[in-house]
Amino acid sequence: MSGADTHYRALERLYGSAPINAKFASSLEILAEGSARISFDVTEESYHAAGAAHGTIYFKMLDDAAFYAANTLATDRFLLTTSFNLHFTKPVRAGRVVAEGRWISGRRRVLVAEARLVDGEGEEIGRGTGTFMRSRIALSSLPGYSSAGG
Repeated sequence: MSGADTHYRALERLYGSAPINAKFASSLEILAEGSARISFDVTEESYHAAGAAHGTIYFKMLDDAAFYAANTLATDRFLLTTSFNLHFTKPVRAGRVVAEGRWISGRRRVLVAEARLVDGEGEEIGRGTGTFMRSRIALSSLPGYSSAGG
């Protein structure tokens, strides 16, 4: 496995190890440098009072997809979201949704990435752009990143 592939698999483990992700039926796939995909299921548990997915699920999945796309370029440090702009295009009630993240710019201290949400019919239901800053947290210090077994 190349160094990049090792980093990508470690980021996937890191995603899976985050306690918040136990609340969502989701999985991360790092496709290549600057590219990440999160697949998840929208169920009634994520609905607001009007019977569609609450905006928190849009934000979480868009932020995560953009974050991991950007963190493919930072092999030493955990990134932190410093800002995120979100646009809702269409409500979603149920089914499989994919968040596609893509790095846009920056490699040193601040990185910019975007993500879009696509429903089961292939229609975009939301998009967002985030700014991510290198933290002081070494990726290698995080158990989810450094563990070989997940």
